[in-house]
Amino acid sequence: MVKVLLKTVSEAKDAISKNLAQSGTPLTFSVVKEQLSLLSGAVTIVYPMSLPPHDPIRMEFEGREELEGTHDSLAVMSEAQLWFCGKEITPQKLLSDFTGKNDKTKVVVKLSKKGNGPPGREPVLSEDDRKELMLHAYRKQQEAKYI
Repeated sequence: MVKVLLKTVSEAKDAISKNLAQSGTPLTFSVVKEQLSLLSGAVTIVYPMSLPPHDPIRMEFEGREELEGTHDSLAVMSEAQLWFCGKEITPQKLLSDFTGKNDKTKVVVKLSKKGNGPPGREPVLSEDDRKELMLHAYRKQQEAKYI
């Protein structure tokens, strides 16, 4: 029974993985819904008498899970805003209004809770680049000291 659950969970994770974005495969609501129904079927196979009404897994499948007061509530946004280049993307506007018509453009869109304003900007240099630049500056300073 454990193997059935682990196999189904593994397949569901693969079907909604972040790697889909790298391969260019879109993740649609129907795919997520299908994976949830497969997970629900696996739970039904393992627990044919059904889970108790207070079980979090059963509550999730029935759409009545309460996350108030739990750590998981931090990961769920009931209302959110999309941001691109410090500008809010409203449902009335297309992403092409902000980026243009070039299909090869890489776009980073951020999600934030409604009313929080734009998310912080990403640093110009990555952490590794910054460390490398600081090391280079330190070496030049040491060279100048001994000349």
